[in-house]
Amino acid sequence: MAKAVKANLKMKIKAGQASAAPPVGSTLGQYGVNMMDFIGPFNDATREMQGAMVTAHIVIYDDRTMDFRVVGAPTDDLIRAELGIQKGSGRPNTEKVSKKLTNAQLTKIAEAKAHDMNAEDVEAIKKMVAGTARSMGVEVEG
Repeated sequence: MAKAVKANLKMKIKAGQASAAPPVGSTLGQYGVNMMDFIGPFNDATREMQGAMVTAHIVIYDDRTMDFRVVGAPTDDLIRAELGIQKGSGRPNTEKVSKKLTNAQLTKIAEAKAHDMNAEDVEAIKKMVAGTARSMGVEVEG
């Protein structure tokens, strides 16, 4: 029989730098779980991504145990970083961002997101990334 789920949480935390301070301590503390059961394994799992903001999906069960998985940076953050822009267009269908996303940049972002996506084919992931770029007002070459 499966354990009863008490809470599903999402937290943005710097990779390799989780501590008992807020937001981790205050969020996990209210559910009565031992926060060190999260902090140590999280820091070990994200050590190679040191300093990048990642999202942790945490499932807390009624018996005060938990599971978590780490998701990398959001696609829109990767697109903005690659193009060197602060934000996307407020009106993406009529006003485009001045920079275009090349096929090489699209491939680079798709490969970075491959472990987070529900597709195994890089071409399919490139289509998803291109869709996110278009919704931000970024034109995609090719």
